[in-house]
Amino acid sequence: MKQHRWLKIILLCLLTMGLAGCWDKQELNEKAFVIGIGLDKDEEEGKVKVTYLITNPEAGAQQAGGTTKEPPQEIISLVADDFISSRDTANAIVAKSISYNLLSVLIVSEDLARDPNFIRLIYSAAKDREIKRSLKIIVTKEKAEAFINNNKPKLETRPDNYFGLIINRGQKIGMIPDANLKSFFTDTEGDADFFLAIYATTDKEQRDKENTSDDNLIAGEIKEEGTSNNTEMIGSAVFSQGQMIGKMTGEETRISSLLDDTWNAVDILTAYPDPFDERYRLTVRMSKQKNNTYKLTNDYGRPHFEITVPLYIEVLSDPSMVNYAGNKQKVVKLKQYLTDNIEKKMQQFIEKTQKEFKGDTFHLSVPFRKHFATLGEFRDFDWMKTYPDAEVNVKVEIHFGEFGRQTKLPKLKEVRD
Repeated sequence: MKQHRWLKIILLCLLTMGLAGCWDKQELNEKAFVIGIGLDKDEEEGKVKVTYLITNPEAGAQQAGGTTKEPPQEIISLVADDFISSRDTANAIVAKSISYNLLSVLIVSEDLARDPNFIRLIYSAAKDREIKRSLKIIVTKEKAEAFINNNKPKLETRPDNYFGLIINRGQKIGMIPDANLKSFFTDTEGDADFFLAIYATTDKEQRDKENTSDDNLIAGEIKEEGTSNNTEMIGSAVFSQGQMIGKMTGEETRISSLLDDTWNAVDILTAYPDPFDERYRLTVRMSKQKNNTYKLTNDYGRPHFEITVPLYIEVLSDPSMVNYAGNKQKVVKLKQYLTDNIEKKMQQFIEKTQKEFKGDTFHLSVPFRKHFATLGEFRDFDWMKTYPDAEVNVKVEIHFGEFGRQTKLPKLKEVRD
């Protein structure tokens, strides 16, 4: 009995030692952390040009008194079969072991995104355990390699901090979509809704475009001056069945977010012509505090979708000095004016998705699936073929918040006197 007992103790100790797992450990300074991968088409068929954006974890510590003068990032480009196997090839150049543990952005050139074979390339990501489904997808007007090399943030030393900050803020204000790898797979395989990726560029060739709104722009069209970074992220790249088919402006992306209950921008600042004085523009903050409501009817075999969008609006400026807080009639007129304006823009956007994209970008099929008793009935409905010919109407319900802190505005004559 004693021999069996000692044998069990020895066996237990041996098993415990095996759980330590220290034989394959790697120190942080032995790894090269890739935070961004760029993908471009290569001249050779079946090949892809991969660009690695590698961050230096020690860069943040240098500002606190460190003596190391290593750069905050390193960029290398090479040609490979895909961006999974290219990791080993890159280690012939980079001394440290390349790791995807901190990978946060996948940057794809528009030229490659429009290629029918792009879906074959990106699905390689589903087979690598280090690549997270939260990976953000960015489509660039120029080559991804050029975008990465031209992206030079001024205030954020580490590139991972820069991409995290600009993407998070862009999503909150609705200028760019919540574009991650999981959504790409889900929307592509669902075959009912389109996927939206972030559209970006460092190219400033379109800066002379005339626009009537601060958000009716796409990356590359913002008129700015100074010493800031050349990178712009505004608008969306539209994907159908894993292939890019078109683009949307920042304004259209915001409209899509308001029509979409699966993603909602929380802090939209925009401007409309002042209904009481056409010389000025009225600045408002817009958000959606409740979900949309949906209704489906069939008129003579043609589906009729009705969408009601509840909007919470705060008026932040009053350039015509109407003083809305003390004039209910003016408030009623303003509400009707904004309702008509927003509904018109939403209807125009829906018409674009039906005629140009031949599908919706705001997951309209999700709330309407409950109108079908079985999954088979929904499939027989054939959403992708039915939506372009369906009648889609939008109704906006506006609820006003504050009209600014100043409840009573002085007359210009009183100010000047």
